[in-house]
Amino acid sequence: MDISQDNPAPATAADVAAVRAQLGRPPRGLRAVAHRCPCGNPDVVETRPRLEDGTPFPTLYYLTCPRAASAIGTLEADGVMKAMTARLAEDPDLAAAYRAAHEDYIARRDAVEVLGGFPSAGGMPDRVKCLHVLVGHSLAAGPGVNPLGDEALAMLPDWWAKGPCVPPQDAADAGGAESTATGEEAS
Repeated sequence: MDISQDNPAPATAADVAAVRAQLGRPPRGLRAVAHRCPCGNPDVVETRPRLEDGTPFPTLYYLTCPRAASAIGTLEADGVMKAMTARLAEDPDLAAAYRAAHEDYIARRDAVEVLGGFPSAGGMPDRVKCLHVLVGHSLAAGPGVNPLGDEALAMLPDWWAKGPCVPPQDAADAGGAESTATGEEAS
């Protein structure tokens, strides 16, 4: 799978409908599509650092594909996060690369809006708390930016191989196609 995407792309009405169908609810804070699955649907969206009501929302990259999310949940249940956190304590090079990933995440979020005093996400930079966030960061930023996100991504099965998680008609039936990315609240 090619995981590179140069810049987040504006979400179309079809993208908003697909994300709504993937999540089973309207997306909140959706700014852009940060990565597309090989099937063409969004699988990671970029969200605003604050919800419309002003509540901080530090998760910049939100994984939306239910198949990918399920596969990542299996990794989490299998103890992958605990093992990765232990490796961070033992491997200074890995810890430095993970800290750089944290700094990249903060810089990308701050480019949208500064959330002073708020952590990045996923447990960065000291532990692994959420593989969904790390994989979302790896998909959005591309390989080599988040070493543990890249590692988790490499452990995943080809979640897209069965075709789109949300067929185009299901996305259209989910409603919300009239919504725009700028009119939503947070994923």
